[in-house]
Amino acid sequence: MIRQRKEQAKAQKGGASTAKLLNCPTSPRKMRLVVDLIRGEKVENALYILKHSGKEAAARVEKLLLSAIKNWESQNEGASVADSALYVKEVQVGCGRQLKRLRPAPQGRGYRIRKRSNHVTLVVDSLNNVNN
Repeated sequence: MIRQRKEQAKAQKGGASTAKLLNCPTSPRKMRLVVDLIRGEKVENALYILKHSGKEAAARVEKLLLSAIKNWESQNEGASVADSALYVKEVQVGCGRQLKRLRPAPQGRGYRIRKRSNHVTLVVDSLNNVNN
């Protein structure tokens, strides 16, 4: 059963390609602000937006988007990125692990600090496949 699914996935040409970023040390709320800018955009526009964004998380998402494009190229060896009109099909940001630390506080107390991380999943697909 599992082998058949893998063979079917390999047989599909021009399908969506995925890239994941795990345990990124940025809070999910800050990452969602950046990710919302590129959701549904064409790949060229998304790269331009991320390149010129002032947010720190934009550099990490840009690297992830480039990785998803490379994954798509490796799946579709004969096709070119420019002709296929790639776009960002889906982007999800989920909560990752939290590191719990203590900050010294007045009168011998300690305040808890939660250092958040997130997981980002980015899916790139071709507009040509959607139309067919």
